[in-house]
This record gives sequence, C-alpha cells and structure tokens, in this order.
Amino acid sequence: MGESGEMYLETILVLHKEKSNVRAIDVADHMNYSKPSVSRGLGLLKRDGYITVDETGYIKFTAKGKKAAEKIYERHHVLSGFLSSIGVDDRTAAEDACRIEHVISDKSFNALKKYLKK
Repeated sequence: MGESGEMYLETILVLHKEKSNVRAIDVADHMNYSKPSVSRGLGLLKRDGYITVDETGYIKFTAKGKKAAEKIYERHHVLSGFLSSIGVDDRTAAEDACRIEHVISDKSFNALKKYLKK
C-alpha cells in the first residue's frame, strides 16, 4: 500500500475515534480533498479489502484495514512524540512524522519504540 492509502486509513481511524459513523464526505472535509478524489481513494481501499461501505455510505474497517490503520496511527504518534521530546515544535513534529511514518521500516520503527521505552 502506498502513502496515499495509508493517509486515508489513518484519517478514517481518526474520524472513527471522534464519531462512530464516517462517510466519504467526512474524509474529504478532514483531508481537504475533493469528493471525487476521496471516492477514488476509498474505492481502491475497498477493492483491496481494507474497508467496506454499507448501503447508507458508512465506512467500516475490515480486520486487515483496522490493523493497517492502527499501525500507521501508532507510527505517527510515536514519531511525533519523539520529535517533540527532542525539541522540535509540535507543528513541525507532526508534519515530519507524517512523512516519516510512510517510509520507515518496521525494523527501524520497532527499534525506536524499544529505545524510547528505556
């Protein structure tokens, strides 16, 4: 999965934490994307088995989608927290974490988490 798909999954997870029912328009508003762009992105996630969309338009995670969303969400929070803890301002830390979370290997991320637990 690419960065774009991960961003959609993370956004859906964040929105689900705020409210139980999430629709494409909520994702579009949150990400400041056009509805056609979001429809395409969600269609790809649906095709690849990460989400389902019911007859009323509500987006739900599959087990695979929930796992992927939680993984990227955890990366964002660990990385932004780490960057903030070493003196990076919160906005920059969040923006940089958003970029890093998509390219860091599992091996490096797990080593960073282990280091931070010490």
